[in-house]
Amino acid sequence: MAPKRPRVSKSNSNTNHEISSSQTVFETVKGSHEYEIKGYSLTKGMGVGKSMNSGRFTVAGYDWVVRFYPDGLTTQAQEAEYVSVYVRLVSPGEVRASFEFKLRDQIGKGIPSRSSRSPHTFKFGSSSYSQWGYTKYMKKSQVETSDYLKDDCLSIRCTVGVVQTRGAKGNRYVIHVPPSDMPQNFKGLLESKIGFDITFQVGNEFFRAHKLILAARSPVFRAMFFGLVGNPEVEIVVIEEFNPFTFKAMLLFLYSDEFPEAHELFDSDSLCTSTTIARHLLVAADRYGLARLKLMCEEKLYEDITANTVADTLELADLHNCMGLKTACLNFVAKPENLGEVMKSDGYAYLKKCHPSLLTDLLKTIAMVDK
Repeated sequence: MAPKRPRVSKSNSNTNHEISSSQTVFETVKGSHEYEIKGYSLTKGMGVGKSMNSGRFTVAGYDWVVRFYPDGLTTQAQEAEYVSVYVRLVSPGEVRASFEFKLRDQIGKGIPSRSSRSPHTFKFGSSSYSQWGYTKYMKKSQVETSDYLKDDCLSIRCTVGVVQTRGAKGNRYVIHVPPSDMPQNFKGLLESKIGFDITFQVGNEFFRAHKLILAARSPVFRAMFFGLVGNPEVEIVVIEEFNPFTFKAMLLFLYSDEFPEAHELFDSDSLCTSTTIARHLLVAADRYGLARLKLMCEEKLYEDITANTVADTLELADLHNCMGLKTACLNFVAKPENLGEVMKSDGYAYLKKCHPSLLTDLLKTIAMVDK
């Protein structure tokens, strides 16, 4: 009898197929250091290639210093009229990193920060250069006449971004959670005109809204509609203390939690600036108990303080108990380089006539500055 052939089982098409994976993740760990050079004028004449070093600061476990060369790093003719600034790795080892140097306006004239950022990462370490930066960072004459220099003090902010890697193994499923779209949804509800139950008459214009949303956002509206003396059945409210564009701007904030833009308030191009909007909105925010909006307005008004606007802003801050903004205005006026220009403004003349108590506060501030 011939031997039987062994049975061969059919292959299973459902055989499990395991897939493994791995990845290398590149990350940048950033840190910043503020380096102040006081008595800047005394650094002139130190000599080419002579530097002043900041204190050590640590980013991602590595120690760094900022090196400033007031007479430049090299003797080359085209570089002699520049100051140089570098960042140096003082820890052992090697690392790849980016860097940025920034000078900020210290006078308060609103000029943009001067920022110089490396276009890519550089290798720092013993087998390569231990420092990188800018030989021609800024002309000496520009530094000495710029608003970055105040009271003979220059402040340099250095930001270092250290590149690090880490490995990860195994199957990794990433579930992306998008940012909240609640403000957009509520703003869309206002624009859709669905479910309105209250109408506001402001001048000759009418605005419709939702009582529950307004009550959730403002304690004044909550008391108006649902307080002990409130009326939840009211359908029309007349607003006399604000103009239509201010009330519309406040409504947009209540539904979106964002500071409104000028194009959202006017049908055509308008010369109205965010500062003008902030002045009107600060009054409304104070009236309706909107603390976040009030601080937003204070911030925008602070950014726009000049010799011509500071008196009006000071009056507004005092009337609505904005102590931070009031202090900023007083400190601005008290500076010797600003006081003369402020005293020529129409706003200052108005303060002398109508708000003598603010002039008393100003004199106290000037006395503290002098001390």
